[in-house]
Amino acid sequence: MASTTKIRPRALVRASGGPRYAVALAVDALGTGLLRPFLLLYGVTVLRLSAPVTGIAMTAGVVVGLVCMPAVGRWLDRGARSTVVAASMLVRVLGVALLLAAPAGHVWLFATAALFLGIGNQAWPAAHAALVATVAHGRERDAALAAGRALRNAALGVGALLATACLAGGAAALQAMAAVTGLAYLAAAALAWSVRLRARPAAAPATDVPGGPVPRMRALLAANVVYVFCLNVPEIAVPLVLVTQMHASPVWPAAVFVANTVLVVTLQVPVTVLLSRFPRRTVLALAGVVLAASYLGFLAATSLGPGWGAPAVAVVSVVCTIGEIVYAGSATALVTALAPAHLLGRALARFQLSTGFGLAVSPAVITTLAAHGPAPLWGTLSTATLLSASAVAERRVRRRPGGYTAGQ
Repeated sequence: MASTTKIRPRALVRASGGPRYAVALAVDALGTGLLRPFLLLYGVTVLRLSAPVTGIAMTAGVVVGLVCMPAVGRWLDRGARSTVVAASMLVRVLGVALLLAAPAGHVWLFATAALFLGIGNQAWPAAHAALVATVAHGRERDAALAAGRALRNAALGVGALLATACLAGGAAALQAMAAVTGLAYLAAAALAWSVRLRARPAAAPATDVPGGPVPRMRALLAANVVYVFCLNVPEIAVPLVLVTQMHASPVWPAAVFVANTVLVVTLQVPVTVLLSRFPRRTVLALAGVVLAASYLGFLAATSLGPGWGAPAVAVVSVVCTIGEIVYAGSATALVTALAPAHLLGRALARFQLSTGFGLAVSPAVITTLAAHGPAPLWGTLSTATLLSASAVAERRVRRRPGGYTAGQ
């Protein structure tokens, strides 16, 4: 099995879509970092909606936005690449415009804005993965996907830091950040569209995967719903446990979030490259084991009490982030390797449906379990993740018609 053994920045940029596309990713993520973490605050502060109403509208936007994924998959399978990426950015421009136009107390305009933002946020990952899969192949593709995630996380972090510094300006500052976000999305869409990349799936290299129907990937998709909970652990589970159960200073969850971002930015590509010598499915199963172990670590840390508990949770969060990095570096790459080229879009759309569903339900699941104590929260997450890792690993030994092994 070929593996990527060196990290060459210029080659990674080319494999990721080229310099203009890399700038588009950075600008898009910078704008997202300015607004997305504070969208709830925008609804409450600027539009003067209640927090529950704002939260419901945001959740509905994410869930309903998933409905667009089958259409996005078919569009990608007709050969569109940079156009779909640009469209996912442009639809968010419309969402920001509705936010700025919404009068105080108008929940339906806010809900519609959240819907358009949700559509763009759901469509972008599949479109981006399809574009990278068209430019790069084999393990170079895995490294390029990892590089895109690292770049996006870095820009998201910068945007969030800038927004945090501006929050003292109140409602006017939030409106200004929304306007800048809209301009960033517009500029990113123009840059992405200028790449003008299309694909002819029938001409894709035959070495990637044999032709035939798109794999059902039921075990992988079901496992992904559970795996994706790890993305909300630093943002929801850890702050909830530290602040409300352990009564620790808010500085601790902030430090965990910053450490998570820094580790993803610095380690995503090296870890993905290091693990490229192993089958992707094996690496994905390993990610589940690491995540499950970290959840048990959180459970042990919470038993230490207020004094040592918070530092212990912070240390365990590093292990959780490593599991997240391994998961992110192998999951999408595995889907792109399993799917026939002419059905890549639909395979990625199905995968994004499972990701979006997991992200949508995880806050409610985490908060519900946390209300019953640390053991139900971390014990349930650990058990579910181990079962998911087992399901992923078991699929390695099954063969498709024609002798094709689904290990990858």
